[in-house]
Formats: sequence, structure tokens, C-alpha cells
Amino acid sequence: MIKETRIIMGMPVTLMTPHETDSDVAFKKVFDFFNQVDKRYSPYIDSSEVSQINRHELTESDYSIEMHEILELAENTKHETDGYFDVWHDHTFDPSGIVKGWAIQRAASILQSFSDDFYIEAGGDIQVSGNNDKQQSWRVGIRNPFNRHENISIISLGNHAVATSGSAIRGQHIYDPISGNPPTDIVSLSVIAPRIIDADRMATAAFAMGSRGIEFIEKLKGYEGYMVSANKNVTMTNGWKKFEVNES
Repeated sequence: MIKETRIIMGMPVTLMTPHETDSDVAFKKVFDFFNQVDKRYSPYIDSSEVSQINRHELTESDYSIEMHEILELAENTKHETDGYFDVWHDHTFDPSGIVKGWAIQRAASILQSFSDDFYIEAGGDIQVSGNNDKQQSWRVGIRNPFNRHENISIISLGNHAVATSGSAIRGQHIYDPISGNPPTDIVSLSVIAPRIIDADRMATAAFAMGSRGIEFIEKLKGYEGYMVSANKNVTMTNGWKKFEVNES
């Protein structure tokens, strides 16, 4: 198994593939892409396009093609989630909640041009394709938010993605845009979908809904969810068990 991890965008980005052929070239292209994304879309870098927008130095006609794409996706997500996903906070533009999934999806396309078998993870959000070095679907552990050294669910993914939103690592950083308050009744919500760009944005929105988020995921066709409440109860959608494996 070829594996490499780098810290980019303030988070670990890990790439894996069972194939050595051209893996160096493929990995370099992906890491270079993530560095470009960080420079353009980070709200913490003064020269980024996001920072320029917040300083009102750019009009919409000046935005990059990719920025228009991100804004359209964000607006669609806001509509799809009844307002529980919003990239505008107190008149400040912060697309972080959508850029990560968007970037992983783009990076997966880069890897796909080199191999059908790969794993890509950025900050806990994962897109996989094909098989691992054992010719099996990729195994992914869902961390216990109360004990980060323990998995509370292990899932098998072939051509799917999983994204987790929660407060275990970064504290309360997701707010209900309607009430303005962070959810306090849940601590973790993981979402499986065919594409990480969708799993990521829906996990963020569902977490903002609090305990009602798992019901929202249940109603979405092609999605599965796994929620951990603040009092350590687990609720999962009806189809989550189809992905779960027993590795005792």
C-alpha cells in the first residue's frame, strides 16, 4: 500500500493506493491542488479570494469560475436544507463548510485519472474508489467522539464517501444559522453518500439541526447517517447496517 500524509489547509490530508505505478506523480498533483485551494479559499489568508470578497475588493464579475461554482453549490445546499446550511455568517463569507468536500471531490477526479483504486481523506472526510491492497472494499472507522482512540462503527466502502461533523475535535464550530446557536444535544453525525461533496455538506447541515438531523438524512435518497447524542446514545438510518462490518 502506498500512503502519504501532509498537513494542508490546517488538517491532515492522506492519500492511499495499492498501485505503485505513477503514484508519486498522482499524489504530487493532488497535494499541489490542495495547496492551491488553501491559498484561494482560506478565510485566514489575507491574499485569498475569500478575504478579498470580505474586504469588498471584488465584485461578483471578478470572482473566479470556481468561486461561482462554490457559491452556486452553497445556495443550492441552503435551499435543500431549509436554510440549515449557510456560508454567510454575520455578513462574513466563509465557504469552509463546502470547500473541503468540493476540494476532495476534485482531488478524487485527479486520482481517478491514474487509478480506479484509491483512498483520499482530508480532515476526517473520506472518498474511496475500488479496492484496497487486499482486493477488498476500503474499511473506514467511525470514531467514538467520547474516546478518539476507539471506533464505534466500522464500515466497508467501495465507491462511496463518508463525512463526519461534530464537536469532538474542533469544539463547537457549527451553528444553527436559524437560531444562531450551536447544537448541544448531539456531538457527532456521520453521513455516507456516493460523493464526498454531498456527504460533507449534508453532514454539516444535519449536525446544525441537532437531534432532528438524523431524520433529515433518513429522508434523503442514497444517503445513510449515524448520530451520537450528547448523552451517548446512537441513532442510525435504516440502511447504515448495510455498510457496517464486524472486525472482531
